[in-house]
Amino acid sequence: MTIFKIIGAIGLILISIGIITKQRKRQDIFYIIGGLCLEVYSIYLGDVIFIILQIIFTIAAIYDLIKLTINKK
Repeated sequence: MTIFKIIGAIGLILISIGIITKQRKRQDIFYIIGGLCLEVYSIYLGDVIFIILQIIFTIAAIYDLIKLTINKK
């Protein structure tokens, strides 16, 4: 198993943990880190659709985390 497959598996696990986590801030953090791991894996695969999907997913999670942080102030 290559390091890229391990990174991809970690990303999938982190996103799955984010789904079952009840705190939104933690969800977003798991989504961001998991999304970045899957982005690395998708770049390794060279799959353009998956690369774009992961970029959008990660940006959406970052946006949600920023929005959540700003609204709490």
